[in-house]
Amino acid sequence: MTQLTGPKSVDAIIIGAGFAGMYALKRLRDDLELSVVAFETASDVGGTWYWNRYPGARCDAESIFYSYSFDPELDQDWTWTERYAAQPDILAYAQRVADRHDLRRDIRFSTTVVAAAWDSTSHIWTVELDSGEHVTARFLIGAAGCLSAVQIPDIDGIEDFAGEVYHTGRWPHEGVDLAGKHVVVIGTGSSGVQLIPVIAEEAASVTVLQRTPNFTIPARNRDYTDEELETTKRTYPILRAESRETFGGAILVPPPGKAFDLTEDERKASLDARWVEGGGAFMFAFEDSLSDLEANEVAADYVRERIRDTVTDSAAAEQLTSMEFPLGTKRLCIGTDYYEAFNRDNVHLVGLRQHPIQRVVPNGVELDGPTVEADVIVFATGYDAITGPLSRIDIRGKDGATLRDKWQQAANAYLGVAVAGFPNLFIITGPGSPSVLTNMISAIEQHVDWIVDYVGQMCSNGVRSTVADATAEQEWMDHVAELAGTTLFPHAASWYTGANVPGKPAAFLPYVAGIPTFRDVCDGVAKDGYRGFIEQR
Repeated sequence: MTQLTGPKSVDAIIIGAGFAGMYALKRLRDDLELSVVAFETASDVGGTWYWNRYPGARCDAESIFYSYSFDPELDQDWTWTERYAAQPDILAYAQRVADRHDLRRDIRFSTTVVAAAWDSTSHIWTVELDSGEHVTARFLIGAAGCLSAVQIPDIDGIEDFAGEVYHTGRWPHEGVDLAGKHVVVIGTGSSGVQLIPVIAEEAASVTVLQRTPNFTIPARNRDYTDEELETTKRTYPILRAESRETFGGAILVPPPGKAFDLTEDERKASLDARWVEGGGAFMFAFEDSLSDLEANEVAADYVRERIRDTVTDSAAAEQLTSMEFPLGTKRLCIGTDYYEAFNRDNVHLVGLRQHPIQRVVPNGVELDGPTVEADVIVFATGYDAITGPLSRIDIRGKDGATLRDKWQQAANAYLGVAVAGFPNLFIITGPGSPSVLTNMISAIEQHVDWIVDYVGQMCSNGVRSTVADATAEQEWMDHVAELAGTTLFPHAASWYTGANVPGKPAAFLPYVAGIPTFRDVCDGVAKDGYRGFIEQR
């Protein structure tokens, strides 16, 4: 990939060239006619879909909605062949977008932002790159994604392991030959659920080390029929308009009512239908699935029964059904043949609560009890979510305060888009926004459109800088927490709350009221003269 030498000063710098960074680049450059450069660690566009190339990697949102809505012509030119698109197809889509809109000319690939500092006198950000180069800009846009800072647990002895070590979020592009090898997989979240059944077909053995089982719903992935594809393309404008007004940015079958307003037969019919249909809509089997513990338990018990029906080994089934949190309060996993994989002779399940990891040794993983021999260790242990991608960069705002230190105290952001003490820093799908509870691309488009509108207003009205007011920021995060408290989400220690990262402050970070409500709030802030922001001219 040809590297841009690039200017030393631009109007806006974007961190990241995934779906958020690409859309921000297009709108700032093409609509506001600003000079823009995006810096991307990878060698091409795609963000999470550039890095996540593990076997079985696939989107858990339906492909016809997990795509940009701003380009109607591309809706007609591009064909999603499967209900849930695989990683290569999503990456190819991102590359097509970059080609259509000539985005690569303003992206510097294989380049990492290591630091950024705000100058209150000049109202300018100075960004330092891993090459040692410095570039300045008036606006800094954080588009590093919610799930890009990989999290690997601190396990003694990992450096002594004689075999191969991988993280699902940094899978080698050339692939990994697992034929005949003994593989240990640590983690049973979404990536583990997708990975395990696929590698089990190739590896000599797969030993799954599970600390906490997750609820996994069958994807029921399939190819679209020609008739479905024709109908989708013909009605795409309608689908886009309707999805824009849905909670999560995708059209789902609505629940039939609250769980206990239905008869037992009606409850079972709703659960049966959603289990057969597959996908994330299962968590909305009832209107109160995520707000009433008893209603949730009806759905949770149904899934446990389906697991017991599937897994023939009773001890494994007991391990896989020992969830201690409500269904959907940790990221609901969408898988294919996940539970069926544990019926294979070469797949073994070990519960880490009964046999905690002691250390990694040269030939495998030593547990409290047995030692599991391994040629390959795969960490399917997820990410330092939402705040991690930016807090790992040395970003310094007013008076040299660091974003890392601020978020170590409390992961606050006003509307998920701006942080008190950090002028002209705009974050796409940050803490306090719908982000990971919704179709990410729908959330991205809403956030980018709002940011670009504000930047345009600033440029037109002679506003040199803007920063979130600390009181407005705290009130917003209090509101986010209050809304979360009306749901069952706080009942689980999850990556939504940072529980998977030692020392990370515990707080439920996503906004739970959905994209349309969030859009109305953001638009109201704008109509009210950007209430909650302090501007300087």
